[in-house]
Amino acid sequence: MIDKRILLFCMGLLLTLPLLAQYNFTTEQELACTSVKNQQRTGTCWSFTTISFLESELLRLEKEAYDLSEMYMVRTIYKDKARNYMLRQGKANFSQGSLSHDVMRALKMGGAVPESVYSGMTPGDQYHDHSEMEAALKGMLDGIREQKRLSTKWEGAFEAVLDHYMGEVPEEFTWEGETHTPASFAESLPIDPDDYVTLTSFSHHPFYETFVLEIPDNYSNGSYFNVPLDELQAITDYALSNGYTVAWDGDVGEKGFSARAGLAIMPVEENNDEMFEQPVEEIDVTQENRQRAFESYATTDDHLMHLTGVAKDQNGKTYYITKNSWGEISPYEGFLYMSAPYFRMKTVGVMVHKDAIPRDIAEKLSL
Repeated sequence: MIDKRILLFCMGLLLTLPLLAQYNFTTEQELACTSVKNQQRTGTCWSFTTISFLESELLRLEKEAYDLSEMYMVRTIYKDKARNYMLRQGKANFSQGSLSHDVMRALKMGGAVPESVYSGMTPGDQYHDHSEMEAALKGMLDGIREQKRLSTKWEGAFEAVLDHYMGEVPEEFTWEGETHTPASFAESLPIDPDDYVTLTSFSHHPFYETFVLEIPDNYSNGSYFNVPLDELQAITDYALSNGYTVAWDGDVGEKGFSARAGLAIMPVEENNDEMFEQPVEEIDVTQENRQRAFESYATTDDHLMHLTGVAKDQNGKTYYITKNSWGEISPYEGFLYMSAPYFRMKTVGVMVHKDAIPRDIAEKLSL
């Protein structure tokens, strides 16, 4: 017969083991951000991430919590991307993807509006879905550019398709008792697009200079400041520790990335069945193996997210608290924890306020 005390001890141990196997995070820095949104069936993470970033900037500047329209920026960029595509005679990228610096360009080109003014959906729509619209827009552009001569009518036709799928943009609207246009509303925000810079770290270009990053979604040929990998991470750490959030662009196609588990890690053993259950050994990321991953297409630009804080696991390893735009999935209600090795290997670029860069690095960049 088994002693009851032994039985109770064994049962207690079994109940404790799963708890010991879990990731236990301690928040070290948590910055203000707005609620998690859902980009749904669209490739517009770039707008959702950057709008979330701008909303945090407004909170940092002690303004009220804004809910800005992501889809208004998307619409502005569709129009700009179409003009670029046509001028380049179809030899350019026309897709749903773009980058954080394009939102800053959109702010200059077309202004901004609140979500309550423009949702990007038409009556009867239950969710965002741009797959058919993208096909219609690109099909129209390809058909038009096959003509020997272009008329001046195609841009109006393009905008009419946007109106049909996304709804018309009001020329004027009322916000907190004042009448605004998209331009005047953008001017009312204490945001200067020129205060924000994008940075990356790749050794096929000189460090401390700018270059046009060679990724498909960089249709607008945006320039990035190039810094060594350790300094890219140092900028991110400095920004977060000084109250600035970070717009992150990178690769989420790894086996160590799971939005549902709320984790982004770079395990030494990719097929480790326990990697989402407890901390595992991660690879040592250097400038060299990061570069190889980029040049071999093992690292691609496929998603943007918003870094809003820093945490440690039970072993003292660093993670970045990351706000996603896929709705409130994961145990962390739409957030996930990105390990430092994952950041070092899979970051394609970041955008920060220029004041979020340590002074010694800023001087090297002539900022």
